[in-house]
Amino acid sequence: MTQLSFYGATGQVTGSCYLLENQQQRILLDCGMFQGSKETEKQNALDFPFDPASIDAVVLSHAHLDHCGRLPKLLKDGFNGPVFLTDASFPLLELMLKDAVHLQTRDIEWENKRRERSGKELLEPLYELCHVEDLLKLRQPIAYEKETIILPGISLSFHDAGHILGSAIVRLHITDENDTKTLVFSGDLGNPNSPLLRDPSLLTEADVLLLESTYGDRNHKLLEHTLDELSDTLAAAEKNGGNVIIPAFSVGRTQDLIYWLGKLERQGKLPQKQIYIDSPMAISASEIYAANTTLFNVDDPEFSKTAPHGWHAWLKGLIYSQSAEESMAINRIAGGAIIIAGSGMCNGGRIRHHLKYNLWRRNAHILIVGFQAEGTLGRMLVDGNKKYLKILGAEVKVEAKIHTLGALSAHADQSQLLDWASHFNAPKPRLYLVHGEKTAALSLQSCFSRRAWPATIPKIGETISF
Repeated sequence: MTQLSFYGATGQVTGSCYLLENQQQRILLDCGMFQGSKETEKQNALDFPFDPASIDAVVLSHAHLDHCGRLPKLLKDGFNGPVFLTDASFPLLELMLKDAVHLQTRDIEWENKRRERSGKELLEPLYELCHVEDLLKLRQPIAYEKETIILPGISLSFHDAGHILGSAIVRLHITDENDTKTLVFSGDLGNPNSPLLRDPSLLTEADVLLLESTYGDRNHKLLEHTLDELSDTLAAAEKNGGNVIIPAFSVGRTQDLIYWLGKLERQGKLPQKQIYIDSPMAISASEIYAANTTLFNVDDPEFSKTAPHGWHAWLKGLIYSQSAEESMAINRIAGGAIIIAGSGMCNGGRIRHHLKYNLWRRNAHILIVGFQAEGTLGRMLVDGNKKYLKILGAEVKVEAKIHTLGALSAHADQSQLLDWASHFNAPKPRLYLVHGEKTAALSLQSCFSRRAWPATIPKIGETISF
C-alpha cells in the first residue's frame, strides 16, 4: 500500500510539499516556501509534520522558491538524502537558494535591530548559508525523459513542463508487492504561448494525477491583444513622459519580457531606449538561460539565430543593474525608462523602491505580468487599491496606471489545463487539484465534473492510499 500526504499548496498556490511513502521508502515531492501575507509566511518557520531524517529522497519539479525554498530547512532539521532534479534546475537551484538566504539574513538583521531596541525576543533565520551549501551537495541531476531507478522499486522520469527553464512534470512508477502504480505530478504547467520554452510534454498513463490549478478559474487574454496592449502602454508612457515599472520573477518572466521587448524593438514599436534589468538574480538567471538555448523552442527563426549570442544582441537597449548604487541611480530617472525588477509579487526586493518612487506619479505605468498571491502588494494593485500604500516605511498614493497582461503568464490557463489533462487515457487517473486558491480550484473542479471526471481538492494534512 502506497500513501500520499498533502502538506502544502493545497487550497493555496505556494508551499508545494507532498509526502509519498510505502513500507520501505519515503519520498518528498518538492519542499517549497509559503509566500504571500505575513500570516501565510509564518508557516515557513513551523516544524515539518514528518521527521525530515526519515525522508529517503526529494524529487524537485523546478527551482522556483514556492517549490524549493524550504529544502535547506529540511536539511537543517535532519534530511541527508539525494535531491533529484533536472539538468537545467541544477544551477538555478543554487542561484535561488543563495539569493533567498541572503535576503532572509538581511531582513532578519534589520528586524532584530528594531527588536533589540524595544527589548523584544530576537528572531532566528529559517536557515543559514552553510545549510544551503550542504543542501546543494545533495543534488543529482537527471535528463528529461530518462527513466531512472532512484530507490528500490521506484523509478523516476522528468518531462518538460514548459514553465521555466528546467521545470518538469514528475512521473513516478512505484512497485509494491509486485503491483506497480504510476503517479504523475504536473508541477507548474507552462503557457503554450511561451516565447522561449517548449510546450508541456503530454503524458497519457497514470493511476494518480496531481494537477496544478493556479489559473483554474480563468483563461488568459489572447496573446495578440496582450501584445497590442503592451505596445500601446509603452507608447502612452513615452507620450506622457512616464516610466514603465514591471515587477517580474527573476527566473522565467524576466527572460520572456526581454524576448517580447526585443520583438517590439524589431517592429519599431519600442520607443524607450533604456530597459533596465534591476536584479542581480535576474541577470544571473538570464545568463543561465543563455547557456541553455538548446532547451528553447524554435518558433522564431530570427531569435533562434540570435539567442546564442546573448540577450544584448537581441535587445539593444538592455541595461543590467547589478549594484545597489546602480539601482538607486535608476530612482532618479523621472521618465522614459522601462524598469524590470523583482520580486514578481512586489513583496520584497528592489521593485518596492521603484514603486515607492513611481506609484504616486500620474504619468507612470505599472505592468503586472504574473500571478499575484493573496496578501501581496502586487495583489493589492491588481485589485484596484487606490488608497495610500505603505512601502518601505512611507505612505504612497496610487496615482499610476495599473495594467494586467494575463497572456504573458508562465502558467497554463483553465482551457490549457483541461486540454493537457484530456490526453490521459481511460480509465482516467484519480485526480487531485493542487496549487490553486480555493476559487480557482473549485472552478476547475466544476469543469472536470462536467466532463464526468471527478476531481478532489485535498486538505492540508490529508492522506490518500493507492
